[in-house]
Amino acid sequence: MAENGTDCDQRRVGMTKEQHNGNFTDSSLSERKRRDREERLNIVLWRQPLVTLQYFFLETLINLKEWTIKLWHRRSILVAFLLMLAVLTATYYIEGTHQQYVRYMEKKFFWCAYWVGLGILSSVGLGTGLHTFLLYLGPHIASVTLAAYECNSVNFPEPPYPDQIICPDEETTEGSISLWAIISKVRLEACMWGAGTAIGELPPYFMARAARLSGAEPDDEEYQEFEEMLEHAETAQDFASRAKLAVQNLVQKVGFFGILACASIPNPLFDLAGITCGHFLVPFWTFFGATLIGKAVIKMHIQKLFVIITFSKHIVEQMVSLIGSSWQLHSSPQRLQVLRET
Repeated sequence: MAENGTDCDQRRVGMTKEQHNGNFTDSSLSERKRRDREERLNIVLWRQPLVTLQYFFLETLINLKEWTIKLWHRRSILVAFLLMLAVLTATYYIEGTHQQYVRYMEKKFFWCAYWVGLGILSSVGLGTGLHTFLLYLGPHIASVTLAAYECNSVNFPEPPYPDQIICPDEETTEGSISLWAIISKVRLEACMWGAGTAIGELPPYFMARAARLSGAEPDDEEYQEFEEMLEHAETAQDFASRAKLAVQNLVQKVGFFGILACASIPNPLFDLAGITCGHFLVPFWTFFGATLIGKAVIKMHIQKLFVIITFSKHIVEQMVSLIGSSWQLHSSPQRLQVLRET
């Protein structure tokens, strides 16, 4: 009995020492991470220019070495790409009857690149990007809608439009313009802008994915907030924390369709979806495919319809008259009874 009691006491002492060592190890690890983060924050060009430039060149050399190795392993694809680029360059500079098509494709390319760039600016800033829909795409859709109803046609010059949209000389009947015609007219710009917003969501995904694979903590407030939210997931009480947890659970459990649902509606918390997908190592094409479909197809058609209906005079008048008639029917039971008898 005494021996058993002695063994139990020794085990308790051993467990206490292990717990103490574990706490000590955790505290020293967190302290080291804190010191490393502070050191990284101090490595900036205006504080330590020589050290910053040294790390910059070393990182550049390492990346060039890795890219060279990857290109060497995919040299057949690289050769095919270079041949295609040479053919396109020759087609662009050699004179001939094909130049009209070349100029048309060049105009389309720069027009699409313009809207993709605006879309990237709108979402690349981790929720603080330039709101280019309100500044550029929304007014563009509104101006095309107003011009379409004024001209009764959408046969404007091909984009990029001039500063002033000029109505065509063809004769059209009043009210011949349709909602679908306006949607088709601005579909290219809207889809390219949506694709740009999808591309702008990639930095949070890659940042969180790289942090999970490397085990290092990036110096980013959004990611640190995400880590804290995971630690205190069960004790969250405020609405913002619960909304973020709902987005995180939807993306983590539902997968592709959860990402699609979050990307298909105006969602200021979608940066958290990108961080969640990167943290839980969701495949790239699952994340980007769902984001691209949601933002460039579903969400953009919702936004387009909202702007076009808002600036369509006859549609607004029809909606107002419909609301007025329904209000009159509900407010006058006698009229409703007369209508039923007739």
